Amino acid sequence: MVELIIDDVTVSVEEGATLLQAARAAGAEIPTLCYFEGLNEIGACRVCVVEVEGEDRLSAACNTAARPGMRVRTDTERVREARMAALQLILSQHDLNCAYCTRDGTCRLQKLLLAYDLIERDELFDMVTEAPSPYAKQLVRGKRSQWKAQAPIQRRTNLCVKCGRCVAACKRLEGIGVWDFVGSGAASNVGVRNGSYMKAEGCVACGQCITHCPTGALSERDDIQLLRDAIADPDVTTVAQIAPATRTSWGVGLGAEEGALPVERMAAALKKLGVDYVFDTSFSADLTIMEEATELLHVLAERAPDENGVVWPMFTSCCPAWVTHVKNAHPDVLDRLSTAKSPMMMFGAVAKTWFAQKRGLDPARVFSVALMPCTAKKTEVKLPMAANEGVFDMDASLTTRELQRLIRDAGVDVAALEDVPLDDPLGSYTGAGVIFGTTGGVMEAALRSAHCFVTGSVPADPEGFAFSPAGAGRPWKEASFDLAGTRVRCAVASGLANAGKLLDAIRAGEAAYEFVEVMACPSGCAGGGGQPIDGTDRELGLERGQVLRGIDRTVTSLRYSHENPVIKVLYEEFLGDPCGERAHQLLHVDHRAKG
Repeated sequence: MVELIIDDVTVSVEEGATLLQAARAAGAEIPTLCYFEGLNEIGACRVCVVEVEGEDRLSAACNTAARPGMRVRTDTERVREARMAALQLILSQHDLNCAYCTRDGTCRLQKLLLAYDLIERDELFDMVTEAPSPYAKQLVRGKRSQWKAQAPIQRRTNLCVKCGRCVAACKRLEGIGVWDFVGSGAASNVGVRNGSYMKAEGCVACGQCITHCPTGALSERDDIQLLRDAIADPDVTTVAQIAPATRTSWGVGLGAEEGALPVERMAAALKKLGVDYVFDTSFSADLTIMEEATELLHVLAERAPDENGVVWPMFTSCCPAWVTHVKNAHPDVLDRLSTAKSPMMMFGAVAKTWFAQKRGLDPARVFSVALMPCTAKKTEVKLPMAANEGVFDMDASLTTRELQRLIRDAGVDVAALEDVPLDDPLGSYTGAGVIFGTTGGVMEAALRSAHCFVTGSVPADPEGFAFSPAGAGRPWKEASFDLAGTRVRCAVASGLANAGKLLDAIRAGEAAYEFVEVMACPSGCAGGGGQPIDGTDRELGLERGQVLRGIDRTVTSLRYSHENPVIKVLYEEFLGDPCGERAHQLLHVDHRAKG
């Protein structure tokens, strides 16, 4: 242990702890901007500087190690002046059009500027109203043709504070490195590596750079107007699907705690906005399991080494960022992906075929929108998937943050709404479908049904599929299961950097599995790039995922996808057998198709 004094308070911390950690242990609050624990601790912004007795220079608290006997002051006049100077330097290159920023009050820089009296609220308002940004005009006046041409992730250089958090998130979490520090001296900034384009550098639109950005320099493409236009068109029927992970967090920023507002309240809000039908993506997650679990059993019977002698597992394919990354960086894995569409895309196909037929709707006049925790879904909706010739299965995907903005902009008070049930028949779901939104959930849901397909009975304990760390510092979890005498070795990885290490181990013969789940975002969809940003500098995916686990255990009466009564009717009336000819046509995809 290391003992030191922070603002006259003696505190003991672990060897290797930083001054920032020591200060927090002592109850002293030090402001930060570029810092994100365990991810970005480079001391670039100089906002966290402190004064150490006996040292001439101020020290960045986030990356200065605590030493025995140190005396540290966190709030002297010298410290405050240094912090203000650092903020003023950042401010000199920052666009203060805050009223048009997507961060909606969660901007760390704005809070620091106000805390240090560097800008008055009246002055802030005047600056915004006098010179609205081009982005603001685009937000108000954008039409469908303009939105389609824009990248799913938008960047505004004049809001960047050069903290490097997006650089760290893209490199360390995703192993890609789209962002980097470019230029030198006063011209230094954060930009796309090699001065290229995001897509050319391997961007998969996962959105982790957005959720780790402390300002509004990075945001998703705003597609809200697409839904507004559809709602306003009397000849269009709007159909919305709600992703499991979106239900965990949509109330944050709308006056509710994480997971406090049920999905039925969201249905009420969407109906208030004018949406015609509201369903749950958990329904099509159940459908995905029917196809994927059946496909897994076929793959287990036909596995063979590739030309390099590698016996690959079957990989899940419900994460579009992961699928894009495979296409970009791991082409030898492409044919090992499950051909099952993601739940979002399966829902789109069913909504514009079976459901449209039941309701007598013209598929070309159905606007199908997904409310997702994901930014990569914005690219997936435009992939070449069409159950009806010339009609996209999906028309738009809005992030959880866009949903919140839509509700706030419309003045809907969610606390005053009464819950309304999801519509029939696509509102039925099981606990297995709900846990799709958290890491390991897809794997667990598939194994629940695969066990029944093989043995004829459900597992005694639906949560009996226990995963444990792979060991030897490997950043994934694994487990082995017995399916009627067939050993199925499984692995679960979240974060593309971790997935890359898993692939390397399989190629080298250091690991062997039959079934692997990969999610691009930390802790899966619950930690997705489209989720609300609360400004606490914490990875919230695991906590939000536990909300979904709780729904699986306590809210739903059914916990196996194949027990969903509407899924049974769908196959009997329309699809035939899982992975059969019609099901394959509507619910599977060729990953090598251009798009």
